[in-house]
Amino acid sequence: MARFLITGGAGFLGINLCRYLLARGHEVVSLDIADFAYPERERIMEMRGDIRDRAAVDSAMADVDIVVHAAAALPLYSPEEIQTTDVDGTRNVVESAWQRRVERFVHISSTAVYGIPDHHPLREDDPRVGVGPYGEAKVAAEDICLDYREKGMVLPLIRPKSFVGPERLGVFALLYDWARDGRGFPMLGDGSNRYQLLDVEDLCDAIYLCSTLDSEAVNDTFNIGAAEFGTMGEDYQAVLDYAGHGKKVTALPAAPAIWLLRNLEALNLSPLYKWVYETAAKDSYVSIERARTKLGFQPKYSNKDALLRNFQWYIDNEHAIGRESGISHRAPWGQGILRLAKLFF
Repeated sequence: MARFLITGGAGFLGINLCRYLLARGHEVVSLDIADFAYPERERIMEMRGDIRDRAAVDSAMADVDIVVHAAAALPLYSPEEIQTTDVDGTRNVVESAWQRRVERFVHISSTAVYGIPDHHPLREDDPRVGVGPYGEAKVAAEDICLDYREKGMVLPLIRPKSFVGPERLGVFALLYDWARDGRGFPMLGDGSNRYQLLDVEDLCDAIYLCSTLDSEAVNDTFNIGAAEFGTMGEDYQAVLDYAGHGKKVTALPAAPAIWLLRNLEALNLSPLYKWVYETAAKDSYVSIERARTKLGFQPKYSNKDALLRNFQWYIDNEHAIGRESGISHRAPWGQGILRLAKLFF
């Protein structure tokens, strides 16, 4: 069995991937600045450290066979933290893996590298135009990884759509909080746009395929998303229906709502950042044909399946979910002034 290093192992993707790998008999090392506060703690090797600290990275890399680089500063972090973590940190991790002759490096990127696109579905060879510090950093991090692929490293690069599942909160906590409390939910535009999501278990499947299949098949860039997804209105309405309060998604005119959110963001009164609200009323989906063809990737969950599985986890674990907001996927994002808007739905 292989020894995996997961950067960001205490995060939302990290813990789900840890469980996935442990269930298949692999050794797991987690490198994260956060505490690995899960029942699986005794079954892994926990390394506390920052990927910006080269010594910490080198220490965690000892005797590793495969690296899954999932650590990242998300869009709500400061531009400086995003740059130093997502770009400089990525350089640290991939350089360390290269010098220690790690056999495979799976980099978790983002479909944010496509920016605000003008066509769909998006394919892996489409132009990369990152929007804002996060999108730009994700493009730069990919470029670093591609340099090492050119040097001869086996380096699958995964671009997942927004993914949900057990332990996921973040921006989705707004929808789940409002649905649980018997509120409707506002939606930018009329909800007729198709917005692809992804279940974290399907993402773990894709990562595992990239970690275990023949190097010639995996040494490529792959979009990963749900195969089945409806409109954004239909998928979010499914959560409200599941909550059982008879509430509905409420359409908001996109242009004035986006103008308002831009101003609220500038005043630090909104939890939503540009890439979220600028794309929320538009189609957003990628082709997964390359992953299907080269990896045999077959997602098990539709958008609705993934959202409802995540919402049920939210309900089941409400007592253990901290009320304090944060800026990671595992913490509910602060609702800001939107908490007042909740009273009207």
